[in-house]
Amino acid sequence: MSAAAERCRSDMKVLIVGGGGREHAIAVSMKKSRRVEKIYCVPGNAGIAQIAECEPSIGVMDFDKIVEYAKEKQVDLVFVAPDDPLVGGLVDVLKEAGLRAFGPDKKAAVLEGSKAFSKDLMKKYGIPTAAYETFDDADAALAYLENAEMPIVLKADGLALGKGVLICNTLEEAKAGVKEIMLDKHFGSAGNRMVIEEFMTGREVSVLSFVDGRTIRTMTSAQDHKRALDGDRGLNTGGMGNFSPSPFYTKEIDDFCQKHIYQATVDAMAAEGREFKGVIFFGLMLTPKGSKVLEFNARFGDPEAQVVLCRMKNDIMDVVDACIDGTLDKVELEFEDNAAVCVVLASQGYPVSYEKGFEIKGLEKFEGKEDYYCFHAGTKFDGQGRIVTSGGRVLGVTAKGATLKEARAKAYEAAEWVDFANKYMRHDIGKAIDEA
Repeated sequence: MSAAAERCRSDMKVLIVGGGGREHAIAVSMKKSRRVEKIYCVPGNAGIAQIAECEPSIGVMDFDKIVEYAKEKQVDLVFVAPDDPLVGGLVDVLKEAGLRAFGPDKKAAVLEGSKAFSKDLMKKYGIPTAAYETFDDADAALAYLENAEMPIVLKADGLALGKGVLICNTLEEAKAGVKEIMLDKHFGSAGNRMVIEEFMTGREVSVLSFVDGRTIRTMTSAQDHKRALDGDRGLNTGGMGNFSPSPFYTKEIDDFCQKHIYQATVDAMAAEGREFKGVIFFGLMLTPKGSKVLEFNARFGDPEAQVVLCRMKNDIMDVVDACIDGTLDKVELEFEDNAAVCVVLASQGYPVSYEKGFEIKGLEKFEGKEDYYCFHAGTKFDGQGRIVTSGGRVLGVTAKGATLKEARAKAYEAAEWVDFANKYMRHDIGKAIDEA
């Protein structure tokens, strides 16, 4: 079937790999596509199950089972959303099995899979980032810290669920951090190698992009809140809330980043023989000396996807196809002229320890409400058909508004519609917009 004929189809079957708030947001976008008839998801969650057929028994790293399931359901596309299966090479396995897949292959996903690789790439190709050194040996790292300027940042090289970054204000904290990452293996094998980099100051901004190997199309900007507690205190988490667009991301900044960061990264990966097709997440720091890269992710962020995808006007299947087929230069991304804010409802004690299995009440209040979304992150059905908590981040309550302030007010209003035991949230998501 020709590409043009394929785009006219309205009976496509899509399998989404993942089970969090990001995957729920992707599923909602797929549901809106004029071309998608049926959505499957592994393992999924209780929210995704309301619009897709889920198979909770299949995990994101069960590659053989995912291939078998995709073939059994005769899906037209497998959308691989989380970092672990991308870095582990699921896209390669799917393609070898003759299945169409969205996401970078293993060679390209190393952009997120190894912080040392990404830092070396940026140094080689002149992409602005923080000064750094890489260490395989804890003693060498400790010796380097003796003469380093504080504060300083320690990063586990591998994947650590968004939590393998320590900001150390004193030499004592930094030494304890080396022990935590490299010796105690708090982040597992991700800490076998470590990056130590200069501490940058400024506004953090996230920019997601679609990439087809050569062409890049950036989405609307967003801003995350990583710390667990109000006032940006507490431990790093996978994200406690987000807003889009960022008022601090100006046209001048975008012009600079398009040339010196975004396209430069795509070109660098191609030059290294690691052609990237999928989504690149650019974590930026807007420093007094210009915009610099904090981190790359090789997929949609969570909860960035929740505030960005709900504002995208394009049919997501058209964009996905263009990324896979190398025709992204023919696509112009369009976003609504509004704003969105996501407030994460978490389990008290996250990200350290927390109880699960509490019934969630009030979810029905979102039904039929325009501009309001309740993306499920850590939920499941119990044995009696009730939706209960099953993770640290439970729900991503998201609202759209004409302005960021309106969207923020609506998101916090909606956050009170649902309740569960040990419910916790930050109360200052998007507070920075008051300073803009």
